Amino acid sequence: MYSISPLKDNQLSIVRDLAFKIWPNAYGQILSSEQLEYMLNKFYSIDALVQQLQKGQCFFIIEDNSEAIGFLAYEINCNESNQLKIHKIYVLDTYQGKGVGRLLIDFAIETAKRKLQKGVFLNVNKFNKAQFFYEKLGFTIVKDEVIDIGNNFVMDDYVMELPLF
Repeated sequence: MYSISPLKDNQLSIVRDLAFKIWPNAYGQILSSEQLEYMLNKFYSIDALVQQLQKGQCFFIIEDNSEAIGFLAYEINCNESNQLKIHKIYVLDTYQGKGVGRLLIDFAIETAKRKLQKGVFLNVNKFNKAQFFYEKLGFTIVKDEVIDIGNNFVMDDYVMELPLF
């Protein structure tokens, strides 16, 4: 049985370790190995995760019988938009297609509704097949976004949104 719980300070390494397991399969065909390594170190070092927590991201771990199988990070009222932004949503490959991602999305949507957010949005790489998963859940592309992340790398994304109210 799956359970979703808030991240505790001493669990940051779980998020980091999951990201290092999940990202090579999720992005290996999309990003160069250099960009993949750069992004993992930039966004998933313990220091980077601490900074993200301090800036208002809320992290959750999803477990299957006490084994961490994925994570979610969101921010309420991101950029004063009155919308919840899903910053991160990742599930181990062996659990994809089993409803785990849907549980995490539903969790974020229910939180957004409780917090009276007018919608939920996220960024997805333009070449990531997860885009079709989000579309199936009702998200639509609202704009393109190219974000300079340093070291001559960019994130080439769609912003997808699900209106709630």
